[in-house]
Amino acid sequence: MSEATDLSSIQDGRAEKPAAKYSTEEIRARRKRDVALGYRLLAAQRWGDTGDGHISARDPERTDAFWLLRYGVSFHEATVADLVLVGPGGEVLEGVGAGGINVAAYYIHHPVLMARPEIVSATHVHTGWGTPFAAERRPILPITQESCIFFEDHALFDDEEVQVQDTDGGRRIAEAMGGNRSVILANHGLLTVGETVAQSVGTFITMERVCEAHMKARDAKPISDEAARYAKQDLIKDGAGRAAFRALVGRHIGDVGVVGS
Repeated sequence: MSEATDLSSIQDGRAEKPAAKYSTEEIRARRKRDVALGYRLLAAQRWGDTGDGHISARDPERTDAFWLLRYGVSFHEATVADLVLVGPGGEVLEGVGAGGINVAAYYIHHPVLMARPEIVSATHVHTGWGTPFAAERRPILPITQESCIFFEDHALFDDEEVQVQDTDGGRRIAEAMGGNRSVILANHGLLTVGETVAQSVGTFITMERVCEAHMKARDAKPISDEAARYAKQDLIKDGAGRAAFRALVGRHIGDVGVVGS
């Protein structure tokens, strides 16, 4: 059975057959494909040109390891073949490891994934609006429809370690994030997580646009807490970021087969 008929039906937990019916190989293949797609989506937003970003996907069998783009590959050229499996000690377990990995990805993603066993993926990249918003060290307010997604569902890592140099830094990020879907890294940028790669990446791109609105609307008047919760309930009912990921892939990539080589 081809990937088009077999894997494309797995949509953030809403599959045509029970999730338990998918093999480990099918789940792994879908996660890896979405990581490669995610990197291409970051590139489509003109992010990561200097290699300053990373997307992870927990391996469904080796749950203490995650898939990541190997170092030196331009985001717009990312394919499944360019992914490597990073072990709990930062070592490359599978994949072509020439050039190594972005070690900051290991320092951040490993502690976050270990702290949140329900999470499959995390996304972080430096952006034009999220990074300056993070420099203001303030929370997201419900000033737009999309910002309601993050209402009572984000945290601030209020720390001066903007250059994370060990897993202790990542552990403190995980502690600050708690059970939220996102965290603002003070003077650094944004980080999001998801139960799927699609949710993680789609949520990140949405969060960046929310930060843009905050930076542009300097005197915005938030809606009420009650209205924000009401909107959020509807916005996340099918998985936050899922619809955004699918729409972005359709707009910027189209043929998902290009990431499989």
